[in-house]
Amino acid sequence: MFAVEIILDRQKIQKATLSHIKPIKYKFSMFEKTGKTPHLQLIYTTLALLLFGWMMVLSTSVHMGFSHFQKQGIFIVLGLIGGFIMLKLPLSFLKKYAPLFYLLGTFLLALVFVPGLGVSAKGATRWIDLGLFNFQPSEMMKLVVILFIAGYIVSHEKDVGRPWLGIFKTGAVLSVPILLILFETDMGATLLIVATVLAMLLVAGGYFKQLAIISAGSVSLMVLALYLFPESARAKRLFEFWQTELWANTSEKVIQTKQALIGIARGDWTGTGVGAGIQKYSRLPESHNDMIFAIIGEELGVVGMLFVLLCFGYIIGKGFNIAKEALKHGKKYSSFVAFGISIWLALQSGVNIAMNLGLIPIKGFTLPFISYGGSSMIFAIVSIAILLRIDMENRVSFNKQKNYV
Repeated sequence: MFAVEIILDRQKIQKATLSHIKPIKYKFSMFEKTGKTPHLQLIYTTLALLLFGWMMVLSTSVHMGFSHFQKQGIFIVLGLIGGFIMLKLPLSFLKKYAPLFYLLGTFLLALVFVPGLGVSAKGATRWIDLGLFNFQPSEMMKLVVILFIAGYIVSHEKDVGRPWLGIFKTGAVLSVPILLILFETDMGATLLIVATVLAMLLVAGGYFKQLAIISAGSVSLMVLALYLFPESARAKRLFEFWQTELWANTSEKVIQTKQALIGIARGDWTGTGVGAGIQKYSRLPESHNDMIFAIIGEELGVVGMLFVLLCFGYIIGKGFNIAKEALKHGKKYSSFVAFGISIWLALQSGVNIAMNLGLIPIKGFTLPFISYGGSSMIFAIVSIAILLRIDMENRVSFNKQKNYV
């Protein structure tokens, strides 16, 4: 009996001791849950564009084999993985490390010019060979610049509101990566980044008059450069597009525009059917990349093009609403980031669709979420994840607002 009582007492002591021991929870300091679910409509719309684009990449490149289709699937998966990680990171983390991302992006832009690492094509040096695909640092910088400039605006709010000073200081900060992208002969990415930054400065309180003068001066310098070097490829493309009647022009500089319009005209309202287009075989180069919207018009008609436009309209409109809501909660950094991403997607998709419709000369702009391309796809998906994260932080209870930007 005495032995049994000792055993029972020992068991009671062990239970009492264990009851005071709290389970150990492992938590990564950079990850933080908001307790809110992501915006489902925004996710569904983005996934619809991704699947639709993947189908169109197959349709436009199947005559060359299945490699583009398979690689695009890998790019989408990599983008979704990156987006899932980004969804777990608070905006405070991005704000803290944005300068580091900015330095890393600038370093990668410089690596493009290192012999053996940089890859050149069609007179441009913009890529780094990673084996699976060619990484384009300028695509990364489109997002990194938004993250960095948003933090710069918040920390230098007084300077941004002063005439000229804010613009010149921002230009000085961005001068190195902008010059590197220019040396890569990527004029499209340069204009897109500059336009996005100017728009962010405008909504941050920058003076419209000074921003308008800077914009007009930049355009004037570009026009002057084209007239001083009329034999350059860009000058010929612009002059022949604007100064000559399109259908009377037999130059190779406008052949893509003409073939894109022919394809869209063939599609009419409902299209020729997925896979039944003929422009992709030889008449329309880069049909799986920059000119994929024209193939959508040919194979799916006006209905297919309207689907793409409505999806982009919803994503961009939701992005602006998220930026507005973040500003209401006093989270300026989050608001500027959401606004910058929305402007970036609006400009890039708008320019791509405009050149496919023959409104502007052909330029190397991918259509986000749809065109074939690793760097563009990955960072477009990541940007949507950041919008989702901002929206989740906007909806947390007030007592948790201090944990976020």
